[in-house]
Amino acid sequence: MPKMRYGNMDRVSTDHTVKDFKQWRRERRNKKKDLSYLVPNVVPELEYLHANRRDTSITWIGHSTFLIQYEGLNILTDPVWARRMGLDRRLGEPGIGIRDMPPVDVILISHSHYDHLHVASIRKLYRAETKLFVPVGLRRKMIRKGFRNCVELGWWEDAVIRGVKISFVPAQHWTRRTPFDTNTSHWGGYVLQPADAEEPASGREAGRTPPNLYFAGDSGYFPGFKEIGRRYHIDAAMIPIGAYEPEWFMGTQHVNPEEALQAFLDVGAETMIPMHYGTFRLADDTAREALDRMEAERERLGIKAESIQVLKHGETLRIQP
Repeated sequence: MPKMRYGNMDRVSTDHTVKDFKQWRRERRNKKKDLSYLVPNVVPELEYLHANRRDTSITWIGHSTFLIQYEGLNILTDPVWARRMGLDRRLGEPGIGIRDMPPVDVILISHSHYDHLHVASIRKLYRAETKLFVPVGLRRKMIRKGFRNCVELGWWEDAVIRGVKISFVPAQHWTRRTPFDTNTSHWGGYVLQPADAEEPASGREAGRTPPNLYFAGDSGYFPGFKEIGRRYHIDAAMIPIGAYEPEWFMGTQHVNPEEALQAFLDVGAETMIPMHYGTFRLADDTAREALDRMEAERERLGIKAESIQVLKHGETLRIQP
């Protein structure tokens, strides 16, 4: 029986030929880049993070990995503590050592690329109580890996855990882990918001409404950002800004910094936390270039400086309700 293959909105293709790939690699060899800038690390607030059951907080581990504390849940996005990604070494230390992590209640996987789904990292964090959320098409594979407490979601589907509604929303991307499983599972992002539940979420106070959070996963710029903004009220958005160069090759699958800010405006969030830069050298752009382009575009668009929260590895941002 043929495998189900998933696609993007408007049938946008991210396919490239072997010729395209070889051209990119030739271009890379001829570029001179300043690789001296590294995303700084700060000492993580471990005592606070292990004790917190009330505040909404977002801590950047690196790349697309965040520890999100939300309504008493410790939620982890795309956990990757790998020292290498293919032939490339990790550029900096993870913001929190994997052995120092608080117990993880929920793991959110945006798609199955290796820089977003690192099985060895999940094994070290997964407990019997941990709930794993994956895109449609990926659950069977994760169960075979031993992660039985696994929920599979398609675009616009949602599930509720302990008073928190987790919605899977579209992205423009693709996926593959072997030569034989291209696009056999989907890709997307997640929206976190309080749910109407019989039992109130742990730590929730009467009359206090927690902020809604959006984790974009990995995506090129597409109309889905505006649709997400129409369907949800977003307070804080974690949006990628890196791995965009060369844009003729990466453009359909990764936003550049200017497109990332447009996506931020499209979803209507109050705060943006940039991600997906400065951890692995997946493309030709550098962390410094991505941050500088983002800052120049922020000024051009007249977005308030405080609306863009650039975190260091290990830094925690508290999101006020």
